[in-house]
Amino acid sequence: MSIKLGVVMDPIETIRPNKDTTFAMLLAAQNEGWQIHYVEQHDLFLKNGSVQAHMHQLKVTDDNEHWFEILDSKTRDASFCDVILMRKDPPFNMEYIYTTYLLELIEKNGTLIINKPQSLRDANEKLFTAWFPEICPRTIVTSKMNLLKDFLVVEKDIIVKPLDGMGGQSIFRIKVGDPNTNVIFEEMTARNKKNIMAQQYISEVVAGDKRVIMIDGNPIPYALARLPASNETRANLAAGGKGIVQTLSSRDLHICEIVGETLREKGLLFVGLDIIGDYLSEINVTSPTCIREIDAGANVNIGEHFINCIKRYL
Repeated sequence: MSIKLGVVMDPIETIRPNKDTTFAMLLAAQNEGWQIHYVEQHDLFLKNGSVQAHMHQLKVTDDNEHWFEILDSKTRDASFCDVILMRKDPPFNMEYIYTTYLLELIEKNGTLIINKPQSLRDANEKLFTAWFPEICPRTIVTSKMNLLKDFLVVEKDIIVKPLDGMGGQSIFRIKVGDPNTNVIFEEMTARNKKNIMAQQYISEVVAGDKRVIMIDGNPIPYALARLPASNETRANLAAGGKGIVQTLSSRDLHICEIVGETLREKGLLFVGLDIIGDYLSEINVTSPTCIREIDAGANVNIGEHFINCIKRYL
């Protein structure tokens, strides 16, 4: 019997298939002969204790012009699926959290959910790094402007970012004496009411902010090193960064080894680590990307590795 794969994602008609990690997963699943059932977040609903979903069965094609076809659409009990991928992009807001509650009910009935719903709630992509302080840059998380100013005085050069951002949004580099320091802290903390993260600036970012893909706690041996554009601090591809595929260094592998077992224990089977220089900067668990770029640069098929991982858990 064919495996029935559900995927919760953003509207499939809006993606860039040659860049989209979720689409690469769907291609790999289809190549394995699995049925693909596409669901948007608002298509999930709870009725009399049962989670239902308006599902669209898909056929996908690796074609930038016509990449999907809807074969049929039907409302079903979501437990119809053997496995569901939660690949909805942030914002990680209350609607996202409500969706994880629904996914947890589906999980209770025996469907494998990737990544595990409870762990999606527990593992904030910025704060989760605090579990591994020995491999992280010096960091403070606070809503207090005076503490942020003290941290800046000590570190001289810092990066500040919101705890719920993605794609380089609202990330600032601040040096001692920057005349915009107060207004940045005021806006980001909502005047001492909202927690943000500040980290020491790691100058090695000019050599690349590496995205390392972890599958079931084990690294793919290649990373996408994202280099900042000229006159830009952020290396994110969404902020204009350029990606270069590199083999993982011994330090990268050491970081992966430290983090990997915790990821497995928490049911975080598909994760993207961000590594700058010798430091782990973020652990991306919601919808990590970059496998299309790594596949192209290293002649690998990460989607196939991921499908093989899922088969081990079914």
